Amino acid sequence: MNFGIISLLSDAAFEDPWSSLFMDMLSPLNFVKISQVRMQGLLLLVFAKYQHLPYIQIISTKSTPTGLYGYWGNKGGVNVCLKLYGYYVSIINCHLPPHMYNNDQRLEHFDRILESLTFEGYDVPNILDHDLILWFGDMNFRIEDFGLLFVQESITRKYYKELWEKDQLFIAKKNDQLLREFQEGPLLFPPTYKFDRHSNNYDTSEKKRKPAWTDRILWRLKRQPSQASPLASSVPTSYFLLTLKNYVSHMAYSISDHKPVTGTFDLELNPLMSVPLITMMPEHLWTMENDMLISYTSTPEFLSSSWDWIGLYKVGMRHINDYVAYVWVGDNQVSYGNNPNQVYINISAIPDTEDQFLLCYYSNNLHSVVGISQPFKIPIRSFLREDTLYEPEPQI
Repeated sequence: MNFGIISLLSDAAFEDPWSSLFMDMLSPLNFVKISQVRMQGLLLLVFAKYQHLPYIQIISTKSTPTGLYGYWGNKGGVNVCLKLYGYYVSIINCHLPPHMYNNDQRLEHFDRILESLTFEGYDVPNILDHDLILWFGDMNFRIEDFGLLFVQESITRKYYKELWEKDQLFIAKKNDQLLREFQEGPLLFPPTYKFDRHSNNYDTSEKKRKPAWTDRILWRLKRQPSQASPLASSVPTSYFLLTLKNYVSHMAYSISDHKPVTGTFDLELNPLMSVPLITMMPEHLWTMENDMLISYTSTPEFLSSSWDWIGLYKVGMRHINDYVAYVWVGDNQVSYGNNPNQVYINISAIPDTEDQFLLCYYSNNLHSVVGISQPFKIPIRSFLREDTLYEPEPQI
């Protein structure tokens, strides 16, 4: 991202343009932005379909600057750590030092980012014990030995295999046990750096930088699926399998001197958490003139807080603060202690509409949504008026 001072101040006051763009595109598909962390030009966004929200706990977000001896965030990494259906997942976006001769420094920064991701104050295992580390970004690894003309000719002919063998990340993985644990899909697309902006031409400036696969997506799994006996009738308690479906670059985009890279995965797991901490009860949902009574149940292990709240959202919400109304659970509670609990929420400002809504229970202790209702429509409230002779105004 642009991290000039004007851009940073603007993005601090308003939604940054990339977040807005992705929310515009993804919210109609029922994706909700659940976490975001930014460090100067690095931005990491996490979206999830709303039905998964009660099973995702955001544990922490963290920035690790490695530029200027660790004091400047033009280089480094940003991280979101979460629990997904009971499994620990760490997502890292990074920008490592550039230039051919800085390979040792890149590897040092890689280790420094990993070592910085500790979770003191949380009951969270070491990051190397997480079920999945997903690590991507501008890693800046280059192609050694071969000259510019040979690399360009190999790209033209799509002879990538010889270039792979001189890729600095490929070489480093042979000598570094920890790095070798990170997997990557085959590089079946041309090097993604460096291009003239607004074109598909590699660098034609005076520097004529040699093309390289700088933009990478890596992953590391802690648990491999056990080989179940053919006679076994049940899935193992822990089962977490990530499969890469495609790994491609997108040549059509030309606003940058890099080409974007995407990875698509299938994740198959046996949930360690299958019941939400809060269950919203739409069958007990009913409205009065200006209020809606909400009923919910909680599991015995759920620890509520006076800062918990319930939000009312239109289906297609963009992020967790995109509510149309909310209520502090402790302030508006009708009954407590005996399931179901009941809370009322004022809906006087919401006009009669055919739109569908959702209710989400947000836990302040867990910094996450822990319960969500099925979509519903708010009943038309005109029939609840005291004046039985009331005639609705003409509608145009």
